[in-house]
Amino acid sequence: MPLMLVTLLVPSRSAPGRPGADYWRRLLPVLAALACVTRIPSFVPPLWNPDEGYLAVQARLLADGGELYETVVDRKPPLVPWLYAASFAVFGDDSLTPVRVLATGAQLVTAVLLASLARRRWGDREGRTAGVLYLLTSIGLNPEDAQAALFEVFILPFTACAMWCADRRRWSAAGVALGCAFLAKQTGGAVLMPVLWLLYRSGAHRSGVVRLGVGAVVPVLGAAALTDPAGFLFWTVTGSGAYASFTGSELHVLARALTNTAILGVACAGLIPPVVRVLRTATRTGSVDLWLWLGSSALAVALGFHFFGHYYLQLVPPVALLGTSALRNPPGERWARALLVSGCCGALFLAWGLLAPRPELAHAHRLAAEIARRTAPADRVLVWGIHPETYWLADRHPATRYLTAGLLTNYSGGRDGPQVGERYGVEGAWKIFRDEMASRPPALVVDDSRDKPYAPERMPSLRRILAGGYEEAGRLDGAVLYVRAGDGFGQD
Repeated sequence: MPLMLVTLLVPSRSAPGRPGADYWRRLLPVLAALACVTRIPSFVPPLWNPDEGYLAVQARLLADGGELYETVVDRKPPLVPWLYAASFAVFGDDSLTPVRVLATGAQLVTAVLLASLARRRWGDREGRTAGVLYLLTSIGLNPEDAQAALFEVFILPFTACAMWCADRRRWSAAGVALGCAFLAKQTGGAVLMPVLWLLYRSGAHRSGVVRLGVGAVVPVLGAAALTDPAGFLFWTVTGSGAYASFTGSELHVLARALTNTAILGVACAGLIPPVVRVLRTATRTGSVDLWLWLGSSALAVALGFHFFGHYYLQLVPPVALLGTSALRNPPGERWARALLVSGCCGALFLAWGLLAPRPELAHAHRLAAEIARRTAPADRVLVWGIHPETYWLADRHPATRYLTAGLLTNYSGGRDGPQVGERYGVEGAWKIFRDEMASRPPALVVDDSRDKPYAPERMPSLRRILAGGYEEAGRLDGAVLYVRAGDGFGQD
């Protein structure tokens, strides 16, 4: 694969921005094929991680009449949940394959936009190089981060589009793309910094700012109006104070940050040396906006102090363009070496994605099968844990709008103790949770905490709910199952 890519990129270079339909007729099939190949692992398991499970359960609830930010809640904007819900409405809700096809399309669109940006600035060869480098590097993380159809994957085409439009001084369109990036995930707004730099360099200060601002605000206000405006504001902006905190598990978070940085560094091994060589020439080479894009994306990765691997996907587009810029003028052997190393690293991560074991997915499957055996299809259940995919795999509706224990305890921030508990949960969540448990008590409660800091014995409200109406009915892989006292349905 690496040698083939170098061969495909060798054709003659031409002046920047020269129109040519033949150029895209040759390049688009290559990028499409590479996007499909690099995303093959995403189609292997039914789920890659709990975030995909969360989105799948949200989509089912929305299809059954749920209201986003009211009876269906999360800290994320609505675009990706809507995307999942639309996919389920068209193709059914038993598989994430259609969503993963959309994710592959998102990666392809991002690569094409980056290729167009590079070609306009530096030439035909650089356009090809940018598109290929992006796709090879985009899988350079733990497979559960790089291959899952998550929020960050759908941020990328919008951020690339915002830069593409800003590069052409299309400020209204750049604003719309910026707003849509925010609606995919809040950190998508980080692309505002390089866009503003390009606006400043264009000289269209006042009119450009107005058009950019209006373009960005319209989709955001539209999304707020289509949901619950107050709930939209709370869940996407103001209600995550405890989550976005560095206090608690500092060493744990630091280790995760260093690990994921190192993993992405391996994926970028072919690009780092040439980029380092031109690090001091950003102004002269006209790449200030790209460095700003990289810097603002790095701030987005650090925002909230969690450093999950999928956060790092936002770094890949500017890294690919900076690598392309750095490879413009060196001797041909350096350019070929960079492509070969990137291709080899891409092949390594592709193999990792195909061979990576999924022990937690196996646990979720066993637990879901047990839940399905013990309950009727109309029953509601409570899975007290951080694996909402269990609801989706069991085809059972949750008894609460809080699909993970993390929203109620702050454990979803990846902390291992100091700031985990009832008082660190989302404001007002425990009162709503208690009301839900009282008005619609679940037929089955599954304690899947497995000695984590959010175990029921550390949560007084949950402990009282279990003591007041449930009895233990069995155990599976460390999870404890409770049925309503005197029910006896499905007990061993």
